[in-house]
Amino acid sequence: MALCRQRPRAALKHAASQFELLKPSRPALSSLIGAPRSAAPSSSLLKLIGGPRADWVGRTPRRFESTVAEKLPRFANGVAGNLAMDFPGGKVAFTPKMSFISESPEERAHCYRVLDEDGQPLAHSSFIQVSKEVAVRMYTEMVTLQTMDNIFYEAQRQGRISFYLTSIGEEAINIASAAALRFDDLVFPQYREPGVLLWRGFTLQEFANQCFGNRDDYGKGRQMPIHYGSNKLNYFTVSSTIATQIPHAVGAAYSLKMDKKDACVVTYFGDGGTSEGDFHAAINFAAVREAPVIFICRNNGWAISTPTSDQFRSDGIVVRGQAYGVRSIRVDGNDALAMYSSVQAAREMAIGEQRPILIEALTYRTGHHSTSDDSTKYRPANEIEWWRTARDPVSRLRKWIESNGWWSEEAESELRSDVRKQLLHAIQVAEKVEKPPISDLFTDVYDVPPSNLREQEMVLRETIKRYPQEYPGDVPV
Repeated sequence: MALCRQRPRAALKHAASQFELLKPSRPALSSLIGAPRSAAPSSSLLKLIGGPRADWVGRTPRRFESTVAEKLPRFANGVAGNLAMDFPGGKVAFTPKMSFISESPEERAHCYRVLDEDGQPLAHSSFIQVSKEVAVRMYTEMVTLQTMDNIFYEAQRQGRISFYLTSIGEEAINIASAAALRFDDLVFPQYREPGVLLWRGFTLQEFANQCFGNRDDYGKGRQMPIHYGSNKLNYFTVSSTIATQIPHAVGAAYSLKMDKKDACVVTYFGDGGTSEGDFHAAINFAAVREAPVIFICRNNGWAISTPTSDQFRSDGIVVRGQAYGVRSIRVDGNDALAMYSSVQAAREMAIGEQRPILIEALTYRTGHHSTSDDSTKYRPANEIEWWRTARDPVSRLRKWIESNGWWSEEAESELRSDVRKQLLHAIQVAEKVEKPPISDLFTDVYDVPPSNLREQEMVLRETIKRYPQEYPGDVPV
């Protein structure tokens, strides 16, 4: 402090010398937290995005070095060189003109698409080739998801389960993204991604057990229906609170990076989730820490009854990635091939370059938000019907595999009949399985339950004995 007051120039030189002493230790830090950023992308990825000269390939963010102004070379037009300041992120040139950055671009960000509505590839489209086996499985899982949603929705309307929420209209985002990932990749879902679990091997019986909250439900009946989770499938349990999974995903991704794992994290959320502070804190943390996480935003235009026009004025979600320094892409979420290609490319970049990626998938929720919602109160019915018929992702993929000779009307009829039979059987079984015991309400939090929990359990049991008619008879006491 005395040096700063008496000899400010000397203090500045001293600080600069100390900064120089720290420089040699920097490489050691990068070796501790993950693979080098100069890792070369694969040839397939380079071919997809246009070759090694793409301006973002292998680019390393500029770090803070000093704030000393320096002269820049003269411009080609002969104008005298302006001062520039080396600031966090790189050199910032000065200009004599006062100019505000526009609140919106002159042209909206383009949307990557492979298949048109008739299931035909666009001219000059670039995408990762999909084998017959993968394409047919993607389609069958999309049909299974669609059928499961319809049957469980009907079961809720019949009073057999308490709640349900469908993914109708968003099947391609679910299944195609799951197909592009690997089993070791961790999934942090919102609540409209059961297709990811379906692709990873979650059985129809396991779905039914969770929705009915029986003894075989992995959550022991503590969660609402559709709040799935599976440790063995690396699928973290759904939480109703909006966007809380996004910071968790970034933390998990940073852990994978520190452990030098050959895997990434993917987290899903809706456009409404980006209006939460969790999204902004998480994506900024991911950018700064360079965490291998893929953010997939299902922008279906509505956060329950709130349209995107009442949420934000920016060009959707994709521009927010750029604002936070995250590589981003906008994709047709109803195009299974576009989703598959973009997620596979994003995964390779996230792991190979140790960086976050944001994917904005444009889609439309053709079902109600949930069984507690009537979307015709805030959306015109003809709009819903147009998206359901003209832009259905399931029928679009079917047209493509049929044009390749990989599918037939007979296979379609057999698939839908078999899936329906399996689902109805799973529901019948799940309904007959005993409910979890009352004691499960108070376990799995503390090693030894504290006195207040023991007291609550005692009071609950006494209340059930006193008023048995007010409680379900199939719950073991």
